[in-house]
Amino acid sequence: MKRTPLLPLPLKKLPAIASLILLAGLAYAGSLTSAEPSSVGLSSDRLSRITAAMESDVADGRIAGAVGLIARNGQVAYFEARGKADRERGIAMRPDTVFRIYSMSKPITSAALMMLYEEGRFRLSDPVAKYLPELEKVMVLVDKKAAERGGGSGVGTLLGQREEPEISPDEYELVKPSRAMTVQDLMRHTSGLTYGFSQNDLVDRMFRKARLLNFDKTLAEAVVKLGALPLKHQPGTRFEYSVSVDVQGRLIEVLSGMALDEFLKQRVFDPLQMTDTGFYVPEPNWDRLAQIYQPLDGGAKIKARDGELGGRYTKKPALLSGGGGLVSTASDYLRFCQMMLNGGELDGVRLLSRKTVELMTIDHLAAAGVKRDGGYGFGLGVAVATDLARSGLNGSLGEYNCGAAGTRFWIDPQEKMIGIYMVQILPHDAPLYGDTFKRLAYQAIAD
Repeated sequence: MKRTPLLPLPLKKLPAIASLILLAGLAYAGSLTSAEPSSVGLSSDRLSRITAAMESDVADGRIAGAVGLIARNGQVAYFEARGKADRERGIAMRPDTVFRIYSMSKPITSAALMMLYEEGRFRLSDPVAKYLPELEKVMVLVDKKAAERGGGSGVGTLLGQREEPEISPDEYELVKPSRAMTVQDLMRHTSGLTYGFSQNDLVDRMFRKARLLNFDKTLAEAVVKLGALPLKHQPGTRFEYSVSVDVQGRLIEVLSGMALDEFLKQRVFDPLQMTDTGFYVPEPNWDRLAQIYQPLDGGAKIKARDGELGGRYTKKPALLSGGGGLVSTASDYLRFCQMMLNGGELDGVRLLSRKTVELMTIDHLAAAGVKRDGGYGFGLGVAVATDLARSGLNGSLGEYNCGAAGTRFWIDPQEKMIGIYMVQILPHDAPLYGDTFKRLAYQAIAD
């Protein structure tokens, strides 16, 4: 199906408020058309608060630029770009600016894996080692003195700072997992794996030292290295955001017989016409890649991260990170979101069954007796809203989302609403990041 660009109306012919919203006309959204906000139950006046907030953050120097998009009932009601994609080079932020989407890669990888689930290639209850035997002998590192240190469960307890991981047999022991890590564990982040974010945890420091996500190595090599590291938790007992989705990417390769980038291109990106989504930016589009920044002074200011503009994002990396390695645009990612909101189909192309999407977007933690703070559980690849009072957000039960480094999306099946917000800040301390954009979007509902 040929993609039709969404063309802008001349701003001088638009009402003053309408000029703050809808489209700048540079991005493509295929069959998803633009709509006056009122026609989909949104207030133009209230949507303008988002634009004002974006402009304020740019003017104050807290962000270089941002893109915000809201769709409802299958139509784009708000799509604005403000500020600079690269402040130092004077390149304006545009609706078709390309972003490193980091953890927004995860739902795409999980959806791709579920396509293989639908083909009968695996069961969620299958041990991961059935397909990745390099993980068959993985052990769990247990802190025998956790109670003395006030660490609770005794696994992955915080330690004092040390430059090198050390395992004292008087304090720690390696034990066999109480049960096998399953594919479901990978998808809901109860695998026992970690990312290595903690500065003090022994297992985290071992993960960091191993440099699992070294982009000079292949995904297969990374999983082999992973098999030599201990788990931080017993499988199925704790929620821990982790490299589990990168393992899912390797699982896709083994089950499909295809490299992850080729599988995603052939089975997801091409069918959904996501032409700007992949593991790197081709040379003709380098000028559209946003610079990435880091916060200063507690987030009050930012500076460009040295050397980040080029590197692995301008050439194909050896390691294809399904957990955080993709680049995309707001309008490309909208097509993935709309497919999910539609129950697995877009423009007559079906990637998943409606029942599979339903399975992915319910909380899978409660059934395992695993708790997660903040009013959100976790499904298969996405966080799922389970308690609005605990979250403190004016959303809906069953809304699901994911994101990092200032790129964030959410999908609300009850309101038939999608929100996408993109900046490039790592760590993601942008004032309008995630929750604030979501609150401003929901307060614009007027039906």
